[in-house]
Amino acid sequence: MEKLIEGTAALGLKLTPQQQEQFHYYYQELIKWNKKVNLTRIVDYNEVQVKHFVDSLTVTLALSQVPKGLKVIDVGTGAGLPGLPLKIVFNHIKLVLLESVAKKTAFLKHLIKQLELKEVEVVTGRAEEIAHQPQYREQFLVVLSRAVAKLPALAELTLPFCHLNGRVILLKKGQIKQEVDQAIKAIDTLGGSLQEIKKIDLPGLSDRRYLVIIDKIRLTPLNYPRHPGVPARRPI
Repeated sequence: MEKLIEGTAALGLKLTPQQQEQFHYYYQELIKWNKKVNLTRIVDYNEVQVKHFVDSLTVTLALSQVPKGLKVIDVGTGAGLPGLPLKIVFNHIKLVLLESVAKKTAFLKHLIKQLELKEVEVVTGRAEEIAHQPQYREQFLVVLSRAVAKLPALAELTLPFCHLNGRVILLKKGQIKQEVDQAIKAIDTLGGSLQEIKKIDLPGLSDRRYLVIIDKIRLTPLNYPRHPGVPARRPI
């Protein structure tokens, strides 16, 4: 886990031996399950450490603190990224992992059990539907999402989960200026305020990675998000 240790140190984080073992087990299970479930295209040991684990932990750059009991949801989590790496490092947070593909949530449930992680809930479903359920709507101070959709659609899939005065942190890479410009209307409509586009500058993550940071300043209108598939097909 040398690359992971280097990357986390650059973020101001220090992993315990137990956390290092948890990440190593995470890698092993990710590769094992990836043979039957499409979880990742990145399988190299060093690349997974940097491009999945360290990349996930860059969300800490958008958080001034991570208090005990902080409620976090990872929307479209896939293989548990970025939510599970954050949970391994900050075991005291309360985490919900939302994923629509049942085979992937089966992997997540297995991994959480084996890692003996507490206060992690795995939800199988579409964000467009789950966000209308009272136990999830506007209940999270931190909402995360990574590589799920274009920003205009992603704003609609994430902001309805965010508590008033909470924060949405979206991990993106590549040329995102046009995406950001196209998302401004959606962010405003859904009660958000774009705070910052933070460029990630870490060893091994030089491929134009960014955190899109949105604060929740108003409640989201009750008619959002729209029906499954609509945010992507017809962005606000």
